[in-house]
Amino acid sequence: MAKSKLVKTEKKTCDIVSKGYKKIENGVVSSYKKIEDIVVNGYTKIEDKFVSNYLTRDGETIEEAKIRLKKEQK
Repeated sequence: MAKSKLVKTEKKTCDIVSKGYKKIENGVVSSYKKIEDIVVNGYTKIEDKFVSNYLTRDGETIEEAKIRLKKEQK
């Protein structure tokens, strides 16, 4: 009987710890993804502004300039 109580208690403890770990893991991963999105979007804005100001030719869009620059590099 004592062993049975111990097994039940161990299982409950294991479940609680596992749920807590999952919550922490999900929080960390979602925070990382948010930060990653913010950084990537910020970089893209800066890159687009630079291309727009210095690398586009007359009547050329930012996307067209990026494609042209990639082709020129190859």
